[in-house]
Amino acid sequence: MSNKITKLFNIQYPIIQAGMIWNSGWRLASASSNAGILGLLGAGSMYPDVLREHIQKCKKATDKPFGVNVPMLYPNVEEIMNIIVEEGVKIVFTSAGNPKTWTSWLQERGITVVHVVSSVKFALKAQDAGVDAVVAEGFEAGGHNGRDETTTLTLIPMVREQLTIPLIAAGGIATGKAMLATMILGADAVQVGSRFVASEESSAHQAFKQVVVDVKEGDTQLTLKELAPVRLVKNKFYDEIQELYKSSPSPEQLKELLGRARAKRGMFEGDLKDGELEIGQIAGLIHDIKPVAEIVKDMLKEFDLAKQVVATF
Repeated sequence: MSNKITKLFNIQYPIIQAGMIWNSGWRLASASSNAGILGLLGAGSMYPDVLREHIQKCKKATDKPFGVNVPMLYPNVEEIMNIIVEEGVKIVFTSAGNPKTWTSWLQERGITVVHVVSSVKFALKAQDAGVDAVVAEGFEAGGHNGRDETTTLTLIPMVREQLTIPLIAAGGIATGKAMLATMILGADAVQVGSRFVASEESSAHQAFKQVVVDVKEGDTQLTLKELAPVRLVKNKFYDEIQELYKSSPSPEQLKELLGRARAKRGMFEGDLKDGELEIGQIAGLIHDIKPVAEIVKDMLKEFDLAKQVVATF
């Protein structure tokens, strides 16, 4: 299955395992790369020395390409970027910041750069900044999200209409059928997050993985828009946010409720009541926890079957 994205990353299949905080350690990234897709480490939840350790372990666990996702608002971003270069990682996905800041610096050091966006406007800014590809993520996605609430189904063709560089679709994609749908709409590949949270190799706490399997339609909500929009599972912490909203809180009051390390507490340590549980709407279609290799195999099988069905229309 060769196209612009498989050639760009030297991978077998046009699927990227998203670099998610507290979920995407070296076990998940290496298993993804070994399955023929692109595995990403999620640097957003790693101190610089922890990221170096995960890169080194990932290199030992796979001889296939893998990359690192770097939220550019990270306080140690300069140290993170230097570690990526020192360790010889050749693919970086940037997010949560201006792509002009690091793109040329990374490319001058032989690194392929992809930027994650949630709108046509920011996709064009990323293209102007010289990135090699763009991930356009719809508002169905888990974790931090776009303010415009544009769905994947509408975002992908709008971005494709304007963009000339390779396009990766994200948000609400966990099946082969969704993969085919977004590629028909103009994507060259898909980035998958939530489905890989519920994998054996993800670094998420087992209790959180089970929550992902148990989530039904309507059990997640985009909230905290005054800080940074984030999609959360409705739990005790979510209820506290909604209760606070009744008093028209200031951003400072919301920050005080959020506190520190709330996402780590929920997703990594398994505090299902007071933790921040980030997952996409597509969790309602995730019914089991499987090895990454099986998830990829199932997606590709369904993709091929869906293509055959479409061909009969």
